[in-house]
Amino acid sequence: MNKVVTFGEIMLRLSPPGFLRFSQTDSFDVVYGGGESNVAISLANYGVPVEFVTRLPKTDIGECALMEMRKRGVGTSHITYGGDRLGIYFLETGAVSRGSKVVYDRANSAMVEIESGMIDWDQVFDGASWFHWTGITPAISKSAADVCLEAVKIASDRGITISTDLNYRSKLWQYGGNREAIMTELTSYCDIILGNEEDAEMQFGIKPEVLDITTQGHDIKAEAFLSVCKQMMKKFPRAKKVITTLRGSLSASHNTWAGVLYDGKNMYESTQYQITDIVDRVGGGDSFMGGLIYGLLHYPNQDQKALDFAVAASCLKHTIKGDANLVTIQEIEKLMNGDASGRVNR
Repeated sequence: MNKVVTFGEIMLRLSPPGFLRFSQTDSFDVVYGGGESNVAISLANYGVPVEFVTRLPKTDIGECALMEMRKRGVGTSHITYGGDRLGIYFLETGAVSRGSKVVYDRANSAMVEIESGMIDWDQVFDGASWFHWTGITPAISKSAADVCLEAVKIASDRGITISTDLNYRSKLWQYGGNREAIMTELTSYCDIILGNEEDAEMQFGIKPEVLDITTQGHDIKAEAFLSVCKQMMKKFPRAKKVITTLRGSLSASHNTWAGVLYDGKNMYESTQYQITDIVDRVGGGDSFMGGLIYGLLHYPNQDQKALDFAVAASCLKHTIKGDANLVTIQEIEKLMNGDASGRVNR
């Protein structure tokens, strides 16, 4: 069985109940999550051996984050400890025409203060076949970017498949690092690159050659992104596959969702789903990545099926409260086969 390693920050998420605004609430719902930990949970849920690598404080809150990983079946034996606090983010859930809002409180967290040499990557990668990182990790601090580079270099030397979700975050990259240079060097080691149109433009200045990429402001045309995929492959010749998620936002409560995959020769396009009455869209891209890694590992040379699995998995994530995707392979395959009825299973 292929072992996957993911690396990044897990945070405490605090959200007002339901659709309350920050100014209305006198309590917060608590979950733990982060881009790379969410991917790890998806993979563990599908039966894939997976290790999540991070740095946690030796505090009760750090212990709670660790317990969250363990109870979901994620390996935690290579987590390192130190620092004073776990990063926090506050989420205000939007509805209809009011978008969701995120406020970060992650300065000086244990992961932000990680340093090169703290993680024994040779030991971490023993028996591993896949390494996944995201653009969030190098965005939080220069030292986190250095550790990420340390990891991809060692993974590359060992012949491990490397994937990234570019994950541009406008509220991060506050430490003054050269975002494009840092991300270009890191991404140059990647075999699998996931991103959307904003990620490609903000991280590398790559834009669709077709200017009109939408119809009526929300129905995103997949073919418009073929030029993005080709530009990405030209910039990153090691990449074997470039994948783009296609989210159309009719409102905060109603999105369309699809994806395309380009392998250098062929472009594969998924079914487009109508996601109405969204429960929680945070972690949607992470659930896509978890499904994609599973699909590429378990459906070799079947890129269409791997893409379809990823899109269906992430479509279902929008029905799950919290950061992580807790659906089963059977539920995903049911949706892939066209059953979106949501009927009671008894």
